[in-house]
Amino acid sequence: MHDDKTIGMIGTGIMGGPMARRLARAGWRVKAWNRSRDKAAALCEVGNVTLADSPVEAAEDTAAVIVMLSSGPVCDEVLLGEAGALAAMRPGSTLIVMSSIPVETARTQAEAARQCGVSYLDAPVSGGERGAIDGTLAIMAGGEAAAFEQAEPLLAELGRPVHVGPAGSGQLAKLANQMIVANSIATVSEALLLAERGGADPARVREALQGGFADSTILRVHGQRMIEGDYAPGGPAKWQLKDTQTAMALAEQLSLELPVSQLVNRLFHDHVAHGDGELDHSALIRELRRLNRLPVE
Repeated sequence: MHDDKTIGMIGTGIMGGPMARRLARAGWRVKAWNRSRDKAAALCEVGNVTLADSPVEAAEDTAAVIVMLSSGPVCDEVLLGEAGALAAMRPGSTLIVMSSIPVETARTQAEAARQCGVSYLDAPVSGGERGAIDGTLAIMAGGEAAAFEQAEPLLAELGRPVHVGPAGSGQLAKLANQMIVANSIATVSEALLLAERGGADPARVREALQGGFADSTILRVHGQRMIEGDYAPGGPAKWQLKDTQTAMALAEQLSLELPVSQLVNRLFHDHVAHGDGELDHSALIRELRRLNRLPVE
């Protein structure tokens, strides 16, 4: 990276906002842009944050640009083309796309960055809003080893970065993560419904399972959400569906049959189709209640 500590932050929503705050508080100068300007404006109270009027302005004269947008097409729209943010980045700087995007999209972006003399990392994250606030995100980075080494001090402010391979590998790791998360949410939902329907107290069952082989972050955190009916979005179900659909499309390209993940993908599809896409992904238990003709709280 360059000697200066100026970072462009493109996308300051549920994840990008807390990430920008952490970087600013750690001493990085952050130029923030968000399509909804009010979300970026809220960062100014932190100090070390200035608002950019466009992605191009956020990208100019920076050591690195972090992108945390909703999808591959949105990232491409903002980054690529003559009027895109990538063209405004100075040679030798680093583009870090932390959105969850298709593997091929990451590889295409990496090649576009190379042609501009810009290093590239696809570095999606896991840990949700809480992880972004606390700086405990799991960060899966794909790209050249030298680019990762340069960006590691910056990424370490946000969580635990691990270099997993060439460009696109970060997205492969994230898809693996999202498959595990989605399938675990479905299984915990089924287990709690079984306990409830059989006459046990789901809250006590969840407590009893902790520390055993069935224990997991999903059981502890999302199991509690399911029991309390607290579905304020940390990770909206619509984005979980986007990731499971991407994983299933890649599996088809690779001639892989993944029956459990295919079933869970269909459950999330129906869940979102029934109007729950803005709820946290732990709300999948509502779809299983519908499936079993049980009251949906």
